[in-house]
Amino acid sequence: MPPTPDDVLSALSRVKYPGFTRDLVSFGVVRDLAVEDGRVRFRIELGPGNPAVAGTIEREARAAVAALPGVTEVAIRVGGAPSPAPAARPPEAARGAEGDMLPGVKHVVAVASGKGGVGKSTVAVNLAVGLAVRGAKVGLLDADIYGPSIPMMMGVTERPSIDPAGRGILPFERYSVRLMSLGSLVDRDTAVIWRGPMVMKAIEQLLRDVLWGELDVLVVDLPPGTGDAQLTLSQKVRLAGAVIVTTPQDVALADAIKGIAMFRKVGVPVLGVVENMSYFVCPQCGTQTDVFGHGGGRRESERLEAPFLGEVPLHVAIRDGGDHGRPIVASDPDSPLAAAFLAIADRVRSALAERPGVAGRWA
Repeated sequence: MPPTPDDVLSALSRVKYPGFTRDLVSFGVVRDLAVEDGRVRFRIELGPGNPAVAGTIEREARAAVAALPGVTEVAIRVGGAPSPAPAARPPEAARGAEGDMLPGVKHVVAVASGKGGVGKSTVAVNLAVGLAVRGAKVGLLDADIYGPSIPMMMGVTERPSIDPAGRGILPFERYSVRLMSLGSLVDRDTAVIWRGPMVMKAIEQLLRDVLWGELDVLVVDLPPGTGDAQLTLSQKVRLAGAVIVTTPQDVALADAIKGIAMFRKVGVPVLGVVENMSYFVCPQCGTQTDVFGHGGGRRESERLEAPFLGEVPLHVAIRDGGDHGRPIVASDPDSPLAAAFLAIADRVRSALAERPGVAGRWA
């Protein structure tokens, strides 16, 4: 007796996405399923990423469906194109969504953290402004759906406008950075209570419907952890790399390690680690205090063979700038605090310049 579509979906629900605890069905990547007299056909929608990950998913999905009673043939398309044998699959086969969704964006950089409260958004904002200071055309996407803070940190209080031609949403511009956030589309005090598929759809719409234009870099501020937002971004665009933010505290470092492992599993290069709140210097006596410890980010980056991008001190001026929409790199560009972020931006810029096509655009 041939299987039913429900039988096939049940089998595929036991195939985990590499690096995640969720399966292919719950992530919504199984499309166009058809079953005819034991012949099963379906598509697995994977965006840009590691071709080895696509190959692993295809093999495991094929094995799970082929094991069903009555299955005589399994035809799988990966990423919307016919899927050759994994060993013959070229890196270019993993490309796709970025060209359609972000046609004018050269590089997408994710800023992520394993846990909340480490200053990830502060780093994302100042990294974006720092890259703009260095001459890049920069965009900033707030993909932290549950806790969007970019509007406050960049001084945006109004609602976005629609392009007069109806082509999409016009991004805001602050400090020479184009930006957009879900926080600008919902009421400020509204709690976003969404399940995974809604989060994934929201991020896809922010990528697709905002008129980003020509950009050298789009910095994406991700929510903490390793979940739906991270997977959606790695599926929908080809990420140039990820910047991992941590504090020196052991509990933060443990989660940062998981973040590095997750990005590597889905084929995203780790551009480096930023140690935020690295130390506190007393403004009265000049004594340095390591509130959360010190040097843990550098040690872990060396152990995991990831670049160390720099240390950012704990300072009231950085906090004040975020609360009042004046990033320290913009409000006090000659200060030692801004210098710390600019050094990080320079290292990210150097890493991206090694990739084709970007160096010639940056003066």
